[in-house]
Amino acid sequence: MKRFWLIIPLALCMFAGCTGTVSEQPQTNSFFAMDTVMDLTIYGNKSLLADVETLISDLEEKVSVTDETSELYTINQTGTGTLTGSAAELMQSALAMCQRTGGALDISIYPVVRAWGFTTESYQVPEAETLEGLLAHVDYTQIRYDAETGAVSVPDGMEIDLGSVAKGFVGSRAAQYLRENGVDSALLNLGGNVQTVGCRPDGDPWKIAVKAPRGGTPMIVLSIQDQAMVTSGGYERYFEQDGNTYWHIMDPATGRPAESGLTSVTVVGDNGLACDGLSTALFVMGLEKSAALWQESDDFEAVFVTAEGDIYITAGLESNFALTEDHQDAVVRVIER
Repeated sequence: MKRFWLIIPLALCMFAGCTGTVSEQPQTNSFFAMDTVMDLTIYGNKSLLADVETLISDLEEKVSVTDETSELYTINQTGTGTLTGSAAELMQSALAMCQRTGGALDISIYPVVRAWGFTTESYQVPEAETLEGLLAHVDYTQIRYDAETGAVSVPDGMEIDLGSVAKGFVGSRAAQYLRENGVDSALLNLGGNVQTVGCRPDGDPWKIAVKAPRGGTPMIVLSIQDQAMVTSGGYERYFEQDGNTYWHIMDPATGRPAESGLTSVTVVGDNGLACDGLSTALFVMGLEKSAALWQESDDFEAVFVTAEGDIYITAGLESNFALTEDHQDAVVRVIER
């Protein structure tokens, strides 16, 4: 049974950190990929930055939903095709995440998201009949994938988008590549998906802020090391029409923006893809179901911000969590196993 405990917010403090120091000067690189600006900071050989950029661009070339030369584009247009290399691994892991979340994450939701205009910025509220027709083709269980060959086939009318997990996946791969090449400290900001390698150069954990859903100012600071951290929120991409706000996180069951009582979900864990997929799925599932999933899992921690502004954190983050000075009056509760 879930247990929620009230904790008194304390002033932002320093957390216990890693041991050791890093002597190299920071090497940085910014570039545009996967529809966002990515900022890399590493303490190591500068040439590794170009290698990481190539690693990211290579995956994007295979799974872009708009690039007519991508492997995934071919699958979406013809109903069949083959994914190779990292794209094949991504597909297998994405389908497993869909299953784990009971379809709260569904990689076949792309046509619905497009109908709302979030892929083109031509925002609109689709007609009910339009959504009903599109939802008939949203069902990840109908995707046929051969893990040995990478062959994929989908029913007529279905299209796949791996964007909900691609940045988390490639972030973990980039971090592993850097570790294997002697980097002990790095911060990879992949358009809001944060992947860390080791600790800060001074031995302290990385301290990553989470914005308040209202106002956009830093609200929460999490102390992490050698992990990924991903936030999904209704405030990230949205439009307003006739006095209503519609955000880009879609509920696969309704084809409409998720209405779960949450405005922000942050997930921390060792596996970037899991953090990426779960941040979206938990937002769709809502607090109660998300807490239940966490209680039966051992690979992630999470922070939830409700529509009322209350904050719930899972027990594993309790010692690595702080409120910023401007949000000391927020109500914070800990979810226990």
